[in-house]
Amino acid sequence: MSIDWVCKHHEDLGKEQLYAILKLRTEVFVVEQNCPYQDVDGQDLGGDTCHLMGWEGDELVAYLRLLDPETQGGDVVIGRVVVAPAARGRKLGHALMEQGLKQAEKRWPGLPVYLSAQAHLQGYYAGYGFEVAGEQYLEDNIPHIGMRRSSGRQG
Repeated sequence: MSIDWVCKHHEDLGKEQLYAILKLRTEVFVVEQNCPYQDVDGQDLGGDTCHLMGWEGDELVAYLRLLDPETQGGDVVIGRVVVAPAARGRKLGHALMEQGLKQAEKRWPGLPVYLSAQAHLQGYYAGYGFEVAGEQYLEDNIPHIGMRRSSGRQG
């Protein structure tokens, strides 16, 4: 089955879509990764934040959030990158990142893109033109590193 990629401004999300997003994020980031933290962080519905969803039928199988650069110091910020456990091993992460970068460029052309990567995924994101921006740090006891992709870079 093919993936239907949908990117919506937060004001255009249906309640079922928002529910599916929060359910998937909680399933992976809180339960699977055993990190009790506040996933609903007040940024999902702010500014021009957009939500990229990969649907397979009525199942949300991939997701990421694009935070409005106006609220993030000038960078488009990619976050909450997740592939559903049942959909892993099918290279959906690559398709998700490609779609996310396309949407960032479409909505905010020419702006750099920033993300906070789990440190073990540094090489993965480097393949999309991201370079380390800062020192490694712990977030919820998981090593992370900031990475930035200059505008116009091709992954």
